[in-house]
Amino acid sequence: MTAAGHYQPNLRDIFFNLFEVLDIERSSLGKGPFTTLDGDGAREALTGLCDFVQEHFAPAFVDGDKHGVAFDGAGNVTLPASFTKALEAYYKDGWNELELPESLGGYGAPPSVCWSAFELMAGSNASITFYILGNFHAKVIEELGTESQKQRYLSNILERHWGGTMVLTEPDAGSDVGAGTTKARHVQGDEYLLEGVKRFITNGDFDQPENIVHMVLARPEGHGPGTKGLSMFIVPKYWVGEDGKLGERNGAFVTNIEHKMGIKASATCELTLGATQPCRGLLVGEVHEGIKQMFHIIEYARMGVGTKSMATLSTAYLNALAYTRLRKQGADLAQAANKAAPRVEIIRHPDVRRMLMLQKAFAEGLRALVLYTAHIQDQVMIAGGYGSEAAKSLDKKNDLLLPLVKGYSSEKVYELLGVSLQCFGGSGYCQDYPIEQYIRDQKIDSLYEGTTHIQALDLFFRKVARDRGETLQALVKEIQATAAGLPDALAGEKAALEQAVNEVGAIFMGMMGKLGQSPYHVGLHGNRILFALAELIIGWRLLVNAQVALGKRDAAPERERAFYDGKVAAARFFCKEVLPGIGASRRIIEKGDLGLMELSDDAF
Repeated sequence: MTAAGHYQPNLRDIFFNLFEVLDIERSSLGKGPFTTLDGDGAREALTGLCDFVQEHFAPAFVDGDKHGVAFDGAGNVTLPASFTKALEAYYKDGWNELELPESLGGYGAPPSVCWSAFELMAGSNASITFYILGNFHAKVIEELGTESQKQRYLSNILERHWGGTMVLTEPDAGSDVGAGTTKARHVQGDEYLLEGVKRFITNGDFDQPENIVHMVLARPEGHGPGTKGLSMFIVPKYWVGEDGKLGERNGAFVTNIEHKMGIKASATCELTLGATQPCRGLLVGEVHEGIKQMFHIIEYARMGVGTKSMATLSTAYLNALAYTRLRKQGADLAQAANKAAPRVEIIRHPDVRRMLMLQKAFAEGLRALVLYTAHIQDQVMIAGGYGSEAAKSLDKKNDLLLPLVKGYSSEKVYELLGVSLQCFGGSGYCQDYPIEQYIRDQKIDSLYEGTTHIQALDLFFRKVARDRGETLQALVKEIQATAAGLPDALAGEKAALEQAVNEVGAIFMGMMGKLGQSPYHVGLHGNRILFALAELIIGWRLLVNAQVALGKRDAAPERERAFYDGKVAAARFFCKEVLPGIGASRRIIEKGDLGLMELSDDAF
């Protein structure tokens, strides 16, 4: 498989998770706000989208990397023609309607289906997929905006396919969002004038839509320091009047674009507000709750980044698998002494098989983690939505899982893409195959929307310590219930899962004790804690998959049995090769000290 036709989807495994494991036909479809779409409709939509991205998104993958975006120095960014063509086809065929609720004229698909769709898009071409954020902005404005703001923006975004960005980061603040200095001066009503410079703004400008809606964090005059002093503003590229008509160019201009190692056709911009002409914005909902409001977008972006990483590993693995089935090199190891032994496909070599199963177990395990999290989001919406009392425990579970989806997936996939490349040998290092671009395009995932360590600190302090471990303990009970119900055929795996539960429990208990000495202990071992919990949950979900597969395998058609055998094999491999590492992490964490923090800076 060459880079030009790179994308290898795994629709079969998506359907397995959705319909055989999570059983969304019973648990999600037809319930709450998801009454429009049934199982057949969901299958048809995802199958059609899979065909669409292979025809329109995937062919532009290499072109985007080769040509990138063009910046004219006057605030305007131009996309490669292949990207513009793909985006126009996406909207023309109505694929943007899949994730929209019925209230906005969409299919009303649940998050489990929407994130499955996102996997297909991001796996085929992540750079194009990022240009579709405007669709999500419509949902944010519908939920948080005033009636006037909805009248100005909703129909425009949805019918005219406007772009959208999230604007947080500043050059001197970086990940410390609360240190931002962009200021907002009140004019009248909900209108403000903004001044400041923002950096690393994904798709801060592009020429495909007639307008772009920036969601900007800024500090109104008189408001205090930190994140609590920030408010969120709707800042359009072109001003939108109260009648919804486009007005003059607004004072939000791209003043530079970054030249990057990957996702080169996703414009990463410096956005300057109010420097050359007034930059007007509307206070979202007429309330000063900026960071709380922005987290609607941040959490969507974090889920998207984790899904993007998983999708990249999945297609990388399937590309590597295809190559190893065709490439002949060397004799079978058992015949190595026989100089006349025939050359075999490299999939027959033990180390290659090990590398393939390592990729398979994680690609399918991360998909299981992503779609389990998405299914929790289904249930949140069915129970009344985020913030409702009935959905409170589900909401907390989703919050606990998001740092794992984003932080662990982005870190582990970068490591495993090196394994994918290794399967190709020297050919993988060349641009004849897509693996080298996958590595360059994916590395950003561990850096933006909160670095891995930010995810680790969020997990420990906000998601576990803040509620005294209540949500984590409830999740552990689910894992223990699964272990108790595993069949005899998975007895060894049951023991491995139970041991991993004990190790993770000891890690958190031990760290809570060390926290009394110094928070530096969490700083030094936070990533390891995040990884241990993620691997426990992935192992759990793989064993849930294996249990389902064992129950279906014997009655399945012959062509399906290998698929089910593969699910069991992946779970067994993970339990033998990955879960025991949690015990090693526990011992390292327990023996950890503060020597690094006490060391002189000059010693580095």
